[in-house]
Amino acid sequence: MPIYEYRCEDCGTVFEKLVRTSGAPLEVECPNCGSRNCQKAFSLFGMLGSSLARGAGSSCAPSG
Repeated sequence: MPIYEYRCEDCGTVFEKLVRTSGAPLEVECPNCGSRNCQKAFSLFGMLGSSLARGAGSSCAPSG
């Protein structure tokens, strides 16, 4: 089951949600304000993970 990052459009809270892989539409509720006006956010971890898998980086230590 993948974990997705969401952002509440009403209060700005960013949170993660464990999603079961079923065909049913998912209704995500903000844990802070209870709004269902939430959008899936781009996860920096997911984007970095795919570039690291291709060999773009070889160290997890900060550079600079």
